Amino acid sequence: MKYFLWLLKAAIFFTLFAFALNNQQDATVHFFFGMEWRAPLVLVVLAAFALGLLAGMLVMVPRWWKHRSAARRAEALRVASKPAPEAATAAAPAASVIPPSSAEMPPFHGI
Repeated sequence: MKYFLWLLKAAIFFTLFAFALNNQQDATVHFFFGMEWRAPLVLVVLAAFALGLLAGMLVMVPRWWKHRSAARRAEALRVASKPAPEAATAAAPAASVIPPSSAEMPPFHGI
């Protein structure tokens, strides 16, 4: 399996490398107000891909923050509902701690 993954990675690398070698001619990107950018086609494609990744990540940041704060709240509720160590008896195993009910936990959606 390890060798198969290396072969797959090598195939992807050589495919992208061949793409870059075959697309070395200049491309012109026209912006507003008569501005233009001349660069090899492979750089134009790479820049468009990088800008798309950046835009997608920026769109996802508020949702990531929301999920992180929900996870912190859920962890705080879990820690707050845990019994004090002196209240627990030696005979009770640690796995018998009862988690908070679903009414106490905030709604948690997503991955």
